[in-house]
Amino acid sequence: MPSSPSHLQNTLALTEQGVAFVAVTMVDAIGSTPQDAGSKMLVVAEGLHSGTVGGGRVEAKAIAEAQAMLADPNGPRTRFVEWNLQRDVGMTCGGVVRLFFEAHNHGDWHIVIYGAGHVCQALTRLLETLPCRVTVVDPRAEWLDRLPDSPRIRRVQTDDMAAHVLTLPESTFVLSMTMGHRTDRPILEALFRAGRRFPYLGVIGSAAKAAVLRRELLDAGIPEEQTRAFFCPVGLPIGTNHPAEIALSIAAQMLEKRG
Repeated sequence: MPSSPSHLQNTLALTEQGVAFVAVTMVDAIGSTPQDAGSKMLVVAEGLHSGTVGGGRVEAKAIAEAQAMLADPNGPRTRFVEWNLQRDVGMTCGGVVRLFFEAHNHGDWHIVIYGAGHVCQALTRLLETLPCRVTVVDPRAEWLDRLPDSPRIRRVQTDDMAAHVLTLPESTFVLSMTMGHRTDRPILEALFRAGRRFPYLGVIGSAAKAAVLRRELLDAGIPEEQTRAFFCPVGLPIGTNHPAEIALSIAAQMLEKRG
């Protein structure tokens, strides 16, 4: 039976995937405590990823502390706390723990692109030179394989791109550049039905395509205000229809919105 991944393996995996997480280490344990010094855990936005610093109330409090760090993109990347387990945590044991919190991929600029076609190929080569992490999602392995081989670019092959969008942190910049409006619309509908809001949401296409998308979203019961909450056409009004020039205009627009 294969062993579970180690703390180091989990840390490296989350780092390479560009997932924001907090590494929590119990640097000291005095008196009666549920874990020894050196115990570790990893926390992502959804909660505990792996490891433990004691379980129960102390771990719940530590997870909440880590999630609060992740929820504030401008907050501190490290934090040190000392908790008396009886007074600060409400546990019956009277020991003291000291915990060190260290956020990784925290505040990074995350961009997710649905569709690995020609414009995406040009755009990822441009974004690779910027301080961001890019995830490209597409059902076609042959197009994903053409993307630049870079630690900044992650590939996700899936036939259900609409489901994938529901996993994204709300700080993500999102681009839908699939094969057409029939595959773009389910992505938009899924995120609008879930009440998801992102700082940037763009869909490649013309004004005519935008009109069709908005009409179909309205027909599907999406409120009109939400049907206006995406850029289409996407990018600044510069350049020609050459994929590299479209990519440049999109990158410029995202930089403008990022500030």
